[in-house]
Amino acid sequence: MTRILLDQGLAPAAATLLRAAGWDVIHVMEAGLDTAEDPEILEFARQNDRACVTLDHDFHPHLALAQAGGPSVILVRPEGLNSRQQADLIRRVWTECADAIAKGAAVSVDEVTIRVRKLPLR
Repeated sequence: MTRILLDQGLAPAAATLLRAAGWDVIHVMEAGLDTAEDPEILEFARQNDRACVTLDHDFHPHLALAQAGGPSVILVRPEGLNSRQQADLIRRVWTECADAIAKGAAVSVDEVTIRVRKLPLR
C-alpha cells in the first residue's frame, strides 16, 4: 500500500477514514505543513516516500518544471466532495492506478475519468 499525503482542501477526516481501513495516510495539517508552499509539500512527500493527493492545479506544473521523477501527485478535480466521497475517490484511483503511482505518475481524476502520465513530465 502506498503512503499518502493529503493536501489542504482535502478533508482531514478523509485521512481518518482511510487510516481506519488500514491505509498509511496523513494530512498536511498533521505534518505541520498546513501553511507550506507547494514546493515544500512536494519535497516533504518525496522525502517521506508519499504520494500527494491535492485539489491544487499547480502541483503538476511544479513537477514538470522540476523534471521530477517523484513524488506521484494525484489531482482530484471534483470539488465539494465530503470526506467519505474523497476517501472513496482515492480508493478508486489506487484500485486502478497503484502500479503507475508506485513508479511515479501525475494522475488527474474527475467523476468519470482517470488520466495517468508517467513521471518525469515532459
